[in-house]
Amino acid sequence: MNNANIIKADVVADNGVSHIIDTVLLVNEKPRILSYVVKDYMIPDITTIPFDATVREGAKIMAADKNAEGYAIVLKEGTPIGIITERDIVHRVVAKDLDSSHVTVAAIMSSPLISIDPDEDLLKASTQMEQHKVRKLVVMRGEILYGIITGDDIAQHCGDYVDRSIRDIMQWTAPLGV
Repeated sequence: MNNANIIKADVVADNGVSHIIDTVLLVNEKPRILSYVVKDYMIPDITTIPFDATVREGAKIMAADKNAEGYAIVLKEGTPIGIITERDIVHRVVAKDLDSSHVTVAAIMSSPLISIDPDEDLLKASTQMEQHKVRKLVVMRGEILYGIITGDDIAQHCGDYVDRSIRDIMQWTAPLGV
């Protein structure tokens, strides 16, 4: 390989057998950084609710969601301004015995939105969730809504992420003779 000459063959080591050569082998290709982006793991189809909808209307919209995700993004004039979850409805309306037909989603939504760019990596997404103590990140660039990623989404695909990382490492080290 690369005109290298074997100086000593079959040198036994604790972790295998090596061959000593008379040159240093260099990788011609710059290795990629282990980075898997949010847009590959996010949920692109999300439910939205107008900010002036009542909680009762919002609950009906959320219940009609075919994926039954349990959350919706609150929009004002087409711009995402908050998120409402089933937990918000239970803790901020039902537990306080408020009339859901008189309370707006804007009054109980979580705001400002904690968001992440679709091209950020999963590690940053999980770190951001931990820092802000949230279970969901809205995937946005500027005011453009791309989707949502949850801690469950990251956990479900964690095995894929690790497998891909190991394959990448093996690919990078194989040309080095490691």
